[in-house]
Amino acid sequence: MTVDEQVLSEAIEALLVARNPRNMQVARAALKPGYYLRAAQQLRGLTGTVLIGTGFPVAGTFETDGPVGAIALYQALQALGARPVIACATPLAQVLESAYRILPLERDPADDGSYSATEWLEANQPGAIISIERPGMADDGRYYNMRGEDISAGCGVFDPFMTLAKCPTLAIGDGGNEIGMGNIADALSELDIDVATTCCDELLVADVSNWGAYGLLAFLGLWAQRDLLAEFSPMETLRYLSERGSVDGVTRQNTLTEDGLPPSESEAVIRELRILTGFWETQA
Repeated sequence: MTVDEQVLSEAIEALLVARNPRNMQVARAALKPGYYLRAAQQLRGLTGTVLIGTGFPVAGTFETDGPVGAIALYQALQALGARPVIACATPLAQVLESAYRILPLERDPADDGSYSATEWLEANQPGAIISIERPGMADDGRYYNMRGEDISAGCGVFDPFMTLAKCPTLAIGDGGNEIGMGNIADALSELDIDVATTCCDELLVADVSNWGAYGLLAFLGLWAQRDLLAEFSPMETLRYLSERGSVDGVTRQNTLTEDGLPPSESEAVIRELRILTGFWETQA
């Protein structure tokens, strides 16, 4: 199947904000079309280290949105020959460390995280850095959730890894308070959110951040002629995280949901992405 990749990217971009619960159509309008294609191109063919930052603190634990997508990216990139590492704070770091390469994130009041980020970046020389549903610093130097609550104490610090990196930096968000949203802070200023100021090379938006990971997998799978989206199970991953204490970021309940949405919504998005890339037709 011959694919116009720019047209495909714009179709993916429309699909991933079609529900629009948190006004990400506003964010999409502020971005240059083709951002999923451009971001995926930065990951294509990587064989070295790829750092994936995730984990949004909610109710003393971590939410399902973000880690599910981070695991999807980790598994796909590893299958394609890269060496992914997930960066996250307690307690998510402890949950994942037995099954994944982990970089624990901390928050030291005496250090903004620049020193440790610089050390790690120099030692590991990542080929790309991805932030998916990571709290982004607001203009007052603090971190806030969708309710406007200050969550600085429990979120660790990932921003310096993005701002000090010498490799491409990609960020996925769904509300405006995540790393990367600094790229379009002016466009988001009218939204009811403490907008993050941290920028990135390529910002991706979706109604649920996990879905942004699936948008990248759509391209990576297309190029590799491998149905990466069929190889990943959101439900299995949700169960894995739920058994280890995750909560839904909207309801704050330990349920198999993402931002208040049932797994069937993610499954529908994956099905549409597989249709767009021709894999669903092949399976039928």
